[in-house]
This record gives sequence, structure tokens and C-alpha cells, in this order.
Amino acid sequence: MLASFEGLYHNGQIEIADLPTGISDGTRVIVTFLKSSGDIDLASLDISKSQAHILRSSLMTFAEEWDSPEMSIYDNYHAAKKY
Repeated sequence: MLASFEGLYHNGQIEIADLPTGISDGTRVIVTFLKSSGDIDLASLDISKSQAHILRSSLMTFAEEWDSPEMSIYDNYHAAKKY
């Protein structure tokens, strides 16, 4: 099973934002460190600033619905799909 959880690295410790349930002690993990600046290298994605602006504007119409509590049913979609 693969599951992703957001967290922060602070004082040599990794703090997970929402602790997972049903994970046994000793479960192996893979940790990936992301750039902390929050900036995205648009050029590496072959996206211009104007294209990014259009994309952001287009997707903002979905933000309220996407962030609603009802959408949490999709958080573990692939795991639920197996059953």
C-alpha cells in the first residue's frame, strides 16, 4: 500500500500534518523533501508566466468545491477502488 501525507521538517523531526490511522509501528516509509520556497519552475514545465496565469484563473473556479469537506471521500480513492 502506498499513501502520501503532508508534513513539515522541523528541528530534525518530520511532523505529519494529519497522522494516518491503521499504520503499524515499524512500517517502512519514503520521505521526499520539497522545495520550501513554494515557487514552481515554470520553464522546466514548459509553461510561460502568461500560460500559468490563465491556468490559475481557470482552475480557481474549482477551488471552493475542491476544498469542501465533502471532497475528502476522494482522498484515498485508489485504495478504496481496490475493494
